[in-house]
Amino acid sequence: MKDGVSILNNTNGTLPRVPFARIKDHVLGTDYELSLVFVEADEARTISLRTKEKDYVPNVLSFPLSESSGEIFICPSEAKKTGFSIAELFIHALCHLKGMDHGVTMERTEAEICKEFGL
Repeated sequence: MKDGVSILNNTNGTLPRVPFARIKDHVLGTDYELSLVFVEADEARTISLRTKEKDYVPNVLSFPLSESSGEIFICPSEAKKTGFSIAELFIHALCHLKGMDHGVTMERTEAEICKEFGL
């Protein structure tokens, strides 16, 4: 784990150059330990079925493990289909791990973070 972020790429693609650790530290703090996993559509669907009992391919899933740790799964192929960047989905998931729900406040926070990091 580097800088509180463990990144695993289970896809055949290359990952974008996103300052994942810096963004995570900004949103969740330096003591928060995060596992970030990039998955193919079949794995994303399996995770969704197992954890949410929903049969679809999500572009991102986030799971708090404790007050100071969590997991994020991003499906790059689904992100591309839905028009979101990996950075946007990452920030969205971080906001959920911070306890935010969908709505205007979350959208504003996401936009501010994107602007701050030039995304």
